[in-house]
Amino acid sequence: MLFGRTTLSKFVIEQTRGQHSELGALLIDVAAAVKSISALVGKGALSGFSGYAAATNVQGEAQKKIDVLANEAILRHCEWGGQLAGMASEELEAPYRIPDDYPRGRYLLVFDPLDGSSNSDVNVSVGSIFSILARSTAGEAQKADFLRPGLEQVAAGYAIYGPATMLVLTVGSGTHGFTLDRESGNFILTHPDIRVPVETREFAINTSNERFWEPPVQRYVAECKAGRSGIRGADFNMRWIASMVAEVHRILMRGGIFMYPKDHKDPAKPGRLRLLYEANPMAMLIEQAGGAASTGRGRILEVAPEALHQRVPVILGSREEVERLERYHHEYDTGADRPFVSPLFAERSLFRD
Repeated sequence: MLFGRTTLSKFVIEQTRGQHSELGALLIDVAAAVKSISALVGKGALSGFSGYAAATNVQGEAQKKIDVLANEAILRHCEWGGQLAGMASEELEAPYRIPDDYPRGRYLLVFDPLDGSSNSDVNVSVGSIFSILARSTAGEAQKADFLRPGLEQVAAGYAIYGPATMLVLTVGSGTHGFTLDRESGNFILTHPDIRVPVETREFAINTSNERFWEPPVQRYVAECKAGRSGIRGADFNMRWIASMVAEVHRILMRGGIFMYPKDHKDPAKPGRLRLLYEANPMAMLIEQAGGAASTGRGRILEVAPEALHQRVPVILGSREEVERLERYHHEYDTGADRPFVSPLFAERSLFRD
């Protein structure tokens, strides 16, 4: 039944033929790691790895046992092939050094091994996110080598572990989705050249944080909730899964907008999502599918990283809605969204005090 259909291996070989052949080999190693994680996640409580490990990650978040195992799966599958100069992970404070037993290449792999892992205990879709950068020369990578804007990514993708396991990726020529055929063990191209609808009537945000949002986000969500009776003149549906992979996958499949904006719940954090291994790869995928990705005040892919685990606000999805939110941020920053107040006249007297 699958004869003649495009496999992931065939796709990446064709897309990276010639000078980027090592990139194709690296993507195939990432896909092998995804299969291992998919098998582990698919066992659920039968795996024996539910619950928390006796450690926290660099962000101070409690690590689940399955986070640790997913991290190890990617490291072990990708360290040996000779394509990588180094790796960086959400679960590791510093970059991972390629062991001396293996050759080193010129690529850098940055990843979140299991996004939304808190959902695994309740059998909700989780995923893995990755980003690939290239250096001009091979050799051991330093931390500074990873601090590159998202515009310099040569490939990005995510895996979603749901009713079916899918791998969605881009190598800079569109966004494409592959479904794992469990019988043959191959990823099959099932969603070529995904396109995000320009318009949408669906938004995703955690409304429990509404009191902490900036005014432009409060304004946007209030307009959506007002529905047909409000200034938007249309009813909107709200979604929230608490798994970035699941949220972005829904947007790629049918449109929408995802928001994890800046807020003042924790003033020390300018945003919630990590730039290098969450925001950048997802922004590249969304843009390659015709959507837009912004911090609210600029394009995510243009942000210059200053730290390995730097956080940023994220607003991404259907282009028209992202551009509307950027406009609301600009109007707020310039004061254009506030009523005019005369410097001279008050409401009940001729002059102000």
